[in-house]
Amino acid sequence: MTAEDDRRDTWETFRASVNMTASALEDWLGTDTSKQAGEHKSGGESTGHASGRAIVGILRKKKDDLTDADYRHMAKVNGYIRRHLAQRPSGDVRDTRWRHSLMNWGHDPLSGEPG
Repeated sequence: MTAEDDRRDTWETFRASVNMTASALEDWLGTDTSKQAGEHKSGGESTGHASGRAIVGILRKKKDDLTDADYRHMAKVNGYIRRHLAQRPSGDVRDTRWRHSLMNWGHDPLSGEPG
């Protein structure tokens, strides 16, 4: 697999995994619920919240303007979403830290679900 193939796969997986628009994600990141979700190191911003801000920037760029750092972050996002989805709790997840954490990473697991 070439580096270009790897970038294409990363991009395609990212576009399939991140199902929130830049504006929807930015709005979500402005909520108190978003700021409380995820792992906080030494009282600062959570890893997922910081990631969400980076994702907004990536979503607002043209594909040709993406940097190596953007592709590395997209690969990190792809892995996080894949792992986190595999840990879906049973029952209604609408108002859970699990969903809120995923949303910080640009994926709303309820997007497209009825109700």
